[in-house]
Amino acid sequence: MSSNRGLALLSIFAVLYTVLRLIPTFPMIGATGTFSASDVVSPIYGILLGPYIGGGSIILGTFLSIIFGRPAIFLGFDFLPALVSAVTLGLLVKQKFRLVTIIFALLILLFLINPLSLLFVTLPYGFVIPFNWLHILAFALLLSPLSKKALVWITNSEPKYLPQGLLILFFIGTMMQHLTGSLLFESVFGFLLNSIPQDAWPSVWNAAFYLYPVERIIITIIATIVGSTLITTLGSSESIKSLSQRKENQAKMK
Repeated sequence: MSSNRGLALLSIFAVLYTVLRLIPTFPMIGATGTFSASDVVSPIYGILLGPYIGGGSIILGTFLSIIFGRPAIFLGFDFLPALVSAVTLGLLVKQKFRLVTIIFALLILLFLINPLSLLFVTLPYGFVIPFNWLHILAFALLLSPLSKKALVWITNSEPKYLPQGLLILFFIGTMMQHLTGSLLFESVFGFLLNSIPQDAWPSVWNAAFYLYPVERIIITIIATIVGSTLITTLGSSESIKSLSQRKENQAKMK
């Protein structure tokens, strides 16, 4: 891809991301603010644009949205969660499974060792489960053969299994995005601003525990519908075509 075309794509998708960031969706628990419609497209950016153009579009789009009136809730680091989602999915398309696995494992570890994190939640009738149960499920999915199978499905010329492949990849990316957002939330409001007292964090996370699976599943499903429609209508992106070409070359070498 030429540098001029790359800059054009980055600019166009940054503007689109800016507009979507100005559209509110779910309320944030423990902070004054809302999530935005841009959360749906961040994993799509990674698949369609790759880690560099997709990530750059998100960074630029985030700061443009701040200029146009969306508050910077996380001291200007608001781009980080979506950036992680786009970059890691872009890396998966490049078959960088080991690197993405390391990043995901590090995010989980950082959350677990943070003193403000809630490790376990007690459900009715005394059942105790990890707060991160859905993140752990996404991590297990990344480690499983299904993540590699998903790449086969999205590069197949037959679109029959395209939605299934995108659903798996988008679920992984969305959960990494949420985990990054949780770490950023703790760092800003717990340590840097100290606006949430330490003894209030268990209540915040207990409330989030019942909401975050619903919002993340909704985001994953919508992203899958939108992504499937875009790829089916417009054709495969340069990233997906590049992956297909690599697979063909590997097959010829065997």
